Amino acid sequence: MTVISTTKGPENLTLTLVAEFDATPEQVWTVWEDPHKLERWWGPPSWPATFTRHDFVVGGESRYHMTGPDGETHSGYWQMQAIDKPNRIDFANGLAGPDGEPTPGMPPMSGYVTFEAIGTRTKMTAVSRFVDLAQMETMLGMGMAEGMAQAIGQIDGLLATASA
Repeated sequence: MTVISTTKGPENLTLTLVAEFDATPEQVWTVWEDPHKLERWWGPPSWPATFTRHDFVVGGESRYHMTGPDGETHSGYWQMQAIDKPNRIDFANGLAGPDGEPTPGMPPMSGYVTFEAIGTRTKMTAVSRFVDLAQMETMLGMGMAEGMAQAIGQIDGLLATASA
């Protein structure tokens, strides 16, 4: 499996997922940058994502919703805070209402993703930092750790298709 570790850090309010891929950092970067590729892996297999906006520049925003097997949807957004291609992405990650706009009174988590070359492979580390313990418990209780691991687990297939 792609994900090699998932670490919950209540002492520093973080969730960290580490994955390795048989691809270069530049190749792995594209699955975050290209909205068509992003839609093919963001969200667990039974909750695929649809991005209605993906402005992948510093200060840009993304809007998406995930659709469950029964047609239920959950929306989210990102606000891009720093982009250092192909090394690191920093962004705010929050829940959104049905209109795709940030939910008032629900502060976003901060997050970052790093891409590190390890020989011919890439180590990708995704860190989410929660606002407080209550937010962390709520998000983990909703299955965030498992969902992220399942979502990231889809990247290998996407990279294999791209290189074929």
